[in-house]
Amino acid sequence: MVTSLAVGYGMARALGVPAMIGMMVGGMMGLMSAFAVAENTWQRLARAILWMPFPYAAVLWLAAELHDDRRLEIGLMVGALALTFFLARFGQLYLLTGMMLFNGLMVGMMANIPAGMSGKALLVALASAAAVLATRLLLCYPMPREDLLRTQRAFVVEARRVADAAVEALDPDADQERAVRRMTRALRRLNVTTVTIDGRLAQPEVAADPDMAELLHRHLFDAELALRGIGRAVQDLTGLAVPPRLREALVVGLVVARDTPLGSAQGLRPAAEIIRRQADAVPNGPGAGSGRAAAVEPAYRVAQLLDSLAGSLSHWLALGWSSPQSPAKVPFQPTVALERDRPAGSAAATRRVLAAGTETSWRRVVPFVRAPLHAGVAAAIVCPITDAIDPQRFYWGLVGVMITLFGTNTTHERLRKFGHRMTGTVIGAVIGIALLHLVGHGHVYVMLTIIVAGITLGAWGMQRAYALWVVGLVVALVQLYGLTTPDAGMDHLLGERLLDNGLGILIATLCAALIFPLSGRRITREAERGYVSAVDDLVSQLALRWEDPEAPVRLRGAARALDSALFQVVSLVRPLVRMPLGVRGRDADNRTALLTTATGHARALAAAADIDIDLAPRQAERFTRVITVLTGSLRALDHALATGEPEESWQRISPLVRELKAELDTAPSGPRAERVRTALRELAALDDALAGYAERCGLTVRSASPLGIVSSPMERRTQALVAEWGTHRAPRDAAASARSAARSTTERSTTGTATVGPGTPGPPGTETASPERALPTPPPPLSATPSGGVTVAGSIRCDRHPAGCAGWVTVINGRGKRVAAGSVQSGRYRVDGLRPGPHTLIVSASAHAPHAELLSVPSAGGTGRIGHDMWL
Repeated sequence: MVTSLAVGYGMARALGVPAMIGMMVGGMMGLMSAFAVAENTWQRLARAILWMPFPYAAVLWLAAELHDDRRLEIGLMVGALALTFFLARFGQLYLLTGMMLFNGLMVGMMANIPAGMSGKALLVALASAAAVLATRLLLCYPMPREDLLRTQRAFVVEARRVADAAVEALDPDADQERAVRRMTRALRRLNVTTVTIDGRLAQPEVAADPDMAELLHRHLFDAELALRGIGRAVQDLTGLAVPPRLREALVVGLVVARDTPLGSAQGLRPAAEIIRRQADAVPNGPGAGSGRAAAVEPAYRVAQLLDSLAGSLSHWLALGWSSPQSPAKVPFQPTVALERDRPAGSAAATRRVLAAGTETSWRRVVPFVRAPLHAGVAAAIVCPITDAIDPQRFYWGLVGVMITLFGTNTTHERLRKFGHRMTGTVIGAVIGIALLHLVGHGHVYVMLTIIVAGITLGAWGMQRAYALWVVGLVVALVQLYGLTTPDAGMDHLLGERLLDNGLGILIATLCAALIFPLSGRRITREAERGYVSAVDDLVSQLALRWEDPEAPVRLRGAARALDSALFQVVSLVRPLVRMPLGVRGRDADNRTALLTTATGHARALAAAADIDIDLAPRQAERFTRVITVLTGSLRALDHALATGEPEESWQRISPLVRELKAELDTAPSGPRAERVRTALRELAALDDALAGYAERCGLTVRSASPLGIVSSPMERRTQALVAEWGTHRAPRDAAASARSAARSTTERSTTGTATVGPGTPGPPGTETASPERALPTPPPPLSATPSGGVTVAGSIRCDRHPAGCAGWVTVINGRGKRVAAGSVQSGRYRVDGLRPGPHTLIVSASAHAPHAELLSVPSAGGTGRIGHDMWL
C-alpha cells in the first residue's frame, strides 16, 4: 500500500494529474495485490499483478463516458458485480478481472475522472502495478524452502504455547478451571496450525521427492499427536494429588519442552528420563498408599510422549533444514486442501449439495448463475435505496452486498458476518474519531501512519475474526474522511455508512435465502456425510495396510482428512448465538463433541496401526469380520444422513474386537503385538464414539454378533430370500458369470516373516521399529458365515497407467440397486458386504470412460474374500 500510494502520487505529479486521483488509481493496485493475488511463483505473480491495470483503466474510461446517465451508470455497476461472481467460477485470474472491473467503475464514479484522463490513469496504474510487483519480489519473493522453515517455526510456537499452558495447569496455586480452558484453546490453535501446514505440504504423489514429502507429513502428524497426548495427560493430573517431587519433575520437563531451541529437540529426552525416575520413586515414597499413586500413570504417559515428541519434532525440523535449495524440488507447495490458506469450511459441502440437485435439464446452469443472480438482484434492490439516502455514497450498499456473498455459504454465516461488520464499524468509528481528535487535521504524516497501521492490523486480524479487519479499516477511513468532513458531520457520515452497509448485507442475505435456496440443515448433513466417508476411507486403508504391506497406504493422511472433515462440520453447526446450557439446540454441540472424540481416536489408530503384521488365518478372518461390520454400519449411517430415514442399525464391533484380542493374548509379546492391541483398542473406541453419534442420528445401536452367529430372525429371512433370488437369477446370467469368474483371481499368497498370533514366530530381528515391512499372509478362504457378506478386492490398471488408475468403484446388484462403493487408490480397490449372486462392477475415473464388468459372488459360503482384477 505504501509503495502504490507513493508511486501514484509521484506519477500524478509527473503527468499533471490531480494527486488524489493518482493515489486512488495507484492505491487500488496495492490493495488488490495484497488481498487478491496470492501466487507461489514469480511468473504467476507477475502475470496477475501486471494484468490488473488493463480492465481497471478500461472501465475508468467507460465510467467517464456514462457519467451523465445516472441510471445506466448504476445499472452498469449492478451488472459488473454480478459478472464478478460469475467469473469467480473460472479461476483466480478471472475473479481478479471481475473485481478490477467493479472497482474501476466504483472509483470512476466516485472521483469523476474525465475521459481524456483515462490514458494517463492507465500509465499511473501500470507504473504502480510494476512498483508493487518489484516490492513483492524484493521483500516477499516466493521461496518454498524458507516458507517451509517459517511454518516449522510457527508449529514450534504453538507447541510452546501448549507446553506453557501445561506448566500453568500444574501450578497448585493456579486457577485450575482457567488453566484447563487455556490448555483447550492452545490445543485447538495447535490443531488449526497443523492442519493448515499439512494442507500446504505437497502430497507424496505429486512431490519432486515423494519419500521426503511423506516423512514431512508423517513426523508432523506424530508431533501433534504427542503434544495432544501431553495436554490430555496434564488435564488428568490437574484433578489428582501429585507428589511435590513428581510435580516439580513434570514442570521441569515441560519448561524444557517450551524453551528448547529449534535445533535441540533431542534435549527433551533427559527431561523425560527425570520424570520417569520420579514416577518410579512414588510407590516407595511417603504416602504411597494414598491417591498420589494415581498420578504415576499420567506422569509415565507424559514422559513417553516427550520421548516421542523429541523424535518426531527433531526429524521433522531436520527434514526442513536439509530440503533442497531449488524451489522446484522443495516439497512445500499450496494444495487444494485449503481455502484462502485456512482449513476448508462450508464451501465444499455447499458445492456438493448444489451439484447433487442440479444434474438434469435446465438446472445444470444453476451452479453458474446462482451467485450472479444473488448479487445482481440484491444490488438492483440496494442501489435505489442507498442512492436516495446519499447519491454520492450509494456504493456503500454495493460493498455490503459484495462482502456478504464472498466467502459465505449459509444464512447463518451471512448473519454472523453482519454482526461482525456492524460491531467492527462501531468500535472502529469510536477509536478513529478519538485518534482524529487527538492528532488533529494538520499532521498529515501522523494521519498517514495511522492509516497504514489500521489497515495492517486489520489485515493481521482478518483470519482471526472479521470484526478485527473492520475495526482497522474504519480507523483508517475515519482519517481520510477527516480531510473533507468537518467534525460535526462525522457522526452522521459514519452512521450513514453503517446503515448502507447493513442494508446491503441484509438484502443480499434475503436474496440468497430466496433465489435457488439451499437448506442449511441439508448442507450440514452433507458435511457430516463427508465425515462419515472420511472414516470409511480410513477403515478401508487400515484393512489394506494390514492385508498388503506393499500397498501405498497413508493412514496418517486418512486421519488428517478426518480433521479437515471435522472443520467443515464445526463451521456449519456453530450456532449464531450461543445459548445457555439446557436450552433447546444443544444437540448439535453434542454431536460435534462425539465427532471430535472420534477424530482423536482416529489419530491414535492411524499412528498405532501403521505397521506390517501377519495375522494367523483365524485372526485374519476375525479382523475381516470387524472391518466388514464397521463399514456396514458406516454405510447405514451414510444412508440415514442422505435420506433422513434411519432404516438400518449400527452394530457395535466391541464383541468382535474382544474375540480378536483374546486370540492375540496367546501370541508372543513384543512391540509389534502391543501396537496391534493399541490399534484394536482405538478402533473399538472410535466405534463407540460413532455409535453414540449414530444413535443421535436416529439409528438403533446394537452389538454385532460373534463370528459365525446370525443375531436375528430377520437377518436369517433376508439371507434366505437373497440366496433364493440369486439361485433363480443365476441361470439367466450363467455365461456372463462364468466369464467374470474366469477373470476373477484371488490375491497372491506368500509366506510372512513375522506372525502375530499362535504359531511359529519369525526369525530374529523381525521385530523392528516402524515403518516395518513383511510379506502378506494368504487371504482367509470363503467361510460359511452368511451374515457378513463377501469382500471383493483387486487392482485396476490400463496401458497409460501401469502403476494403477485412480477413481471410484460402484457395485450394483441384479435389480439395479447400488449395494457398495469405494475409492480406487494407486490402482487398488476394496468393497465389502456383497451378498451371493450376480453383480455389476462399474469403474469411474477422470482419465477413462466408465467401465463395467459382470461380477459373480459365489453362493456357496457367504463371507470371505475374492479377487477381481480389471484392465481398462
